[in-house]
Amino acid sequence: MFRALYDWTLRLAGHRHADRYMAAVSFAESSFFPIPPDVMLVPMILARRDQAYRIAAICTLASVLGGMLGYAIGYFLYESVGQWLIHVYGMGDKIADARAWFAKWGAAVILIKGLTPIPFKLVTIVSGVMEFNFAIFVVTAAITRGARFFLVAYLLKKFGEPVQKVLEERLNLIGWIVLAALIGGFALVALV
Repeated sequence: MFRALYDWTLRLAGHRHADRYMAAVSFAESSFFPIPPDVMLVPMILARRDQAYRIAAICTLASVLGGMLGYAIGYFLYESVGQWLIHVYGMGDKIADARAWFAKWGAAVILIKGLTPIPFKLVTIVSGVMEFNFAIFVVTAAITRGARFFLVAYLLKKFGEPVQKVLEERLNLIGWIVLAALIGGFALVALV
């Protein structure tokens, strides 16, 4: 099941517009799209380890820009689009709790949740809904997303060949683990 997707992303990673595709996925994931940019980031770095940090920088920048759109959705469009997205992701009844958390721990919430499997779009939209300080939001989003993507870039640049070998040998297992983590992130948000 995952082999076709893996082969497709590896081919896409070598495409002349691969950076644009990954940037689009990263941008969209931070505001409305459910698939994390890692599905393109990892194969792209594996295909071009010499450009690992440049790829991570593009992914980070696009993620932060997408996060700004997510923030705007929460801030300006909460009553329509923002509320709908929050309900789609199971957070509808958690807004009061989120307000309390953001009042006390806003920057820490963004920093920590940006590193976890919890979908980052939820953090960005809720930040806008909570009217969290925009400048601090942008800085913390850049720090947390940069840390995540540059860590992936570093590890794949340094250990790329053995990682790629393990990934290809255990593709189905890893695919199911990633899928479970993605679903777990949404479920965790619904439970918290």
